[in-house]
Amino acid sequence: MLPLAQTYASWLAVLRIYTGVFWLLHGIPKLLNPAFAGPGGMMADMVRGNVAQTSGPYHDFLVHVVLPNAPIFAHLVAWGETLVGVSLLLGLFSRLGGLVGVFLPLNYWLMKGDFVHLTSLGGLDWAAMALSFTHLALPTGLVLGLDAYIARRPRATGGKT
Repeated sequence: MLPLAQTYASWLAVLRIYTGVFWLLHGIPKLLNPAFAGPGGMMADMVRGNVAQTSGPYHDFLVHVVLPNAPIFAHLVAWGETLVGVSLLLGLFSRLGGLVGVFLPLNYWLMKGDFVHLTSLGGLDWAAMALSFTHLALPTGLVLGLDAYIARRPRATGGKT
């Protein structure tokens, strides 16, 4: 006999909370570290160190858009990771959190040029994408999350009776 649907939903909520903590552990230190977003900071060094491994339009994007604006992108990364963590931890807009949680590591993976090496598929970026995709694909915020409250709220009828 298969377990009840509530059992699956509870385990998905645990996975969502774990993923939220994962993103918070990556985002908060970046927010608190002024050296991450400085003009010659860690973010700029990371992009500069990996840009030679990229090619095509993504290479041009990194060289002509990201590097000249590294402090802005560093703040976007730090806030993005932190807000994905908050979203998934609270189960609030968890599908949006999952979408951003897929987008961020996909960009990290592309920046590293790992897409040309099949041996890199087991890395942390892919794990983060897989975990985040779960929350994009499934309504994991409906159990132990604020998405359940939003789903139960009565909707306005727009003046129709």
